[in-house]
Order: sequence, then C-alpha cells, then structure tokens
Amino acid sequence: MKQPYLNLQRVTAIAMLAAMSYVVFTFLQIKISLPGGDATSIHLGNAVCVLGALLMGGLAGGLGGAIGMTIGDLFDPVYVIYAPKTFLLKLCIGLITGFVAHKLGRISESNDPRHILRWSALAAVAGLLFNVIFDPLVGYFYKLVILGKPAAEVTLAWNVASTSINAVISAVAAVAIYAALRPALRRAGLAQKLEPHRA
Repeated sequence: MKQPYLNLQRVTAIAMLAAMSYVVFTFLQIKISLPGGDATSIHLGNAVCVLGALLMGGLAGGLGGAIGMTIGDLFDPVYVIYAPKTFLLKLCIGLITGFVAHKLGRISESNDPRHILRWSALAAVAGLLFNVIFDPLVGYFYKLVILGKPAAEVTLAWNVASTSINAVISAVAAVAIYAALRPALRRAGLAQKLEPHRA
C-alpha cells in the first residue's frame, strides 16, 4: 500500500534537516571577508542537502537543506540579501542529487552496498557540481545588479574557490554519513517511511 508523501516521519525529518543545515551553516562555517563588505565561507551546509536527498529524495531533502540555510542567511546581515538565491540553489542541489540517486540509480530499491555507494557518490557529485557552476554565476549576476560590476568581479574568484572546496568536503561527508545511516534506518524500519516512493 502506497504511503502518503508527507507522513509524520518525513515532515519531522525535513524539519530536522532544516535545523541541522542552519546550525552547520551558521555556527560551523569559516567566514572569509571580501572587499565591499561581502563575504564567502567554507561550510558543510550543502552536505545536509545532499544527505537529505539521499535519504528522502530530492524534494524533501532539498527543502530541508534549503530552508535551514535560507534562515541562516536571513539572520546574517552580510548574507541576508542572498536568501532567495540560497533557497533556489540549495533546493536544486537536492533535486539533482535525488534524481540521480533514486530515479537513475534506484538506491532505495537496492541491497548491493557497492551499487548504493557508487550511485550515492555519483548523485552527490552531480548535485554539488551544479552548485559549483551556478552558485558563483548566479552570485556574480546578483552582485552585479545589487553592488555593481567592480565588486562582483572581485568576489567571483573567491566564490568559485570556496564553492569548490565546499563541494569536495560536502560530497565526502554526505556519502560517508549516508553509508553509515542507511543500514541503521533499514533495521529500525524507518527507511521505507523516509525514502521516496518506488515508481
């Protein structure tokens, strides 16, 4: 029998992912100040988007990560103007990761650890590669409109570097945590309540 998409466990898990991404992004980041009062940071917030997408599918996982980091932006005077961009891009990380992991790789239907590891890694790379390309680009045009051309050009290289570093550490962390969590969730009977429905 098909479970409702938004059962209590999924809603609770989305809320927990949002809280976790907020805490990781806000309190565990290394902020780098840039010219013009702007900043970039090294953080593991994107790992929460990827982990959520691996556990629950793209929409639910992406929402959890996007909501948490957007709230983080809204409470930070440096990042507050980027909140809409953050929500959209982090949701996209989740959607892409979830699509590759669950639609292409069908990891929720597999019991082969190598298959699951391979497709979860490919999914993480796909979602975070999108972010490495589009976060600096969207940020550049966003800053171009808000701050003007000189400030946008100065910060572009820093944003590319920090986004790339974030992608590598987020991919490794998310895949490792997923590999450890999945068997425990299966044993507890929670995996089937969190994973996206089988087609």
